[in-house]
Amino acid sequence: MGMSASQARFLSLTARKTNVEYEGQQINQQRTVLANESSDYYSRLTNLSVPTPPSSSDYTKTVYTFTDGGETNTINSMIAQKDGYYLVSYTRSYPTESVMSNGTVLVVRGETETENGISYDYYVGATKLRQLGKNAADDPYLSTLSEKDRGDALLREKQYEAMLQDKYSDSDWAVRYVKNSDGLYNPVFYSLTQLQNSKFNENGVSLNLIKSYVYGQTTETSEVKNAKARAEQDANGRYKNIIIYTTDAEGKEQEVYYSLEVASTNDDAAYNDAMNKFNYDKAQYDKTIQDVNSKLAQVQQQDKSLELKLKQLDTEQNAIATEMEAVTKVISKNVTDTFKTFEA
Repeated sequence: MGMSASQARFLSLTARKTNVEYEGQQINQQRTVLANESSDYYSRLTNLSVPTPPSSSDYTKTVYTFTDGGETNTINSMIAQKDGYYLVSYTRSYPTESVMSNGTVLVVRGETETENGISYDYYVGATKLRQLGKNAADDPYLSTLSEKDRGDALLREKQYEAMLQDKYSDSDWAVRYVKNSDGLYNPVFYSLTQLQNSKFNENGVSLNLIKSYVYGQTTETSEVKNAKARAEQDANGRYKNIIIYTTDAEGKEQEVYYSLEVASTNDDAAYNDAMNKFNYDKAQYDKTIQDVNSKLAQVQQQDKSLELKLKQLDTEQNAIATEMEAVTKVISKNVTDTFKTFEA
């Protein structure tokens, strides 16, 4: 190889070497970016909060109750005060006689022409509804009673009417008597206002269900707040007795002593809500883990590809270096031979 050819080859190899070194720098830069990205993903995994399932014990509470005649009282809170006193809030529950909802029925409306226009009668099944407190002799059940019993029934109906008006506001009510499994007849009430405002089809059947009401026993509740009290505890720290201070009509303070009953209750609704939230958080957590692991796998695959390419460049760099060394020797020999010529 001549002097000029050797120098041209050396310059070409130098250019190739520089280009390979530049490509290697670019690949190392890309691997650095991937390393930072991978570190961010691992930091994200480390900072994830693992969902914890709810404990049923967190939704179990101790409930204290005491009775006062027919009343059942449930303590809602006890706030400690000075000198061993408490401010106690509790809910009073007691049975009472009242009117209450009894489901719904379809009603049939019949029309009768009168001098003043059309009047309507209402039927549930085959029984015609009667306005409450009136026309007892026309009632299929009351008409079978003695005059005295029928009069007593009408007085009771007036009481029922007052209860219905007070509780449900409607002023006019209808009634029918229904025989129960014990052979007794019980009144069932219907709001005449609802009947008159309802729509009926061409056969006279109501297009909507009509509410019915009955008389019976229900439970009323009221809350007593911040009553002054003292309480006695057993060896386990549970309350066993309570003294509640009341004021009589003359303004004198009185002590009323009650024994406490204790029970544990579970708030199933709150526990189920907490479990549903845990399941949702767990699903979100698992999805985040899967997404991050997928991204990490992609980063690792890209890094392996760049590492392989870097090894190829390293091999090429070694080959170039070897060839440059050979060309350098040729150039050196050519220079030596040339100067020998001039020496001769």
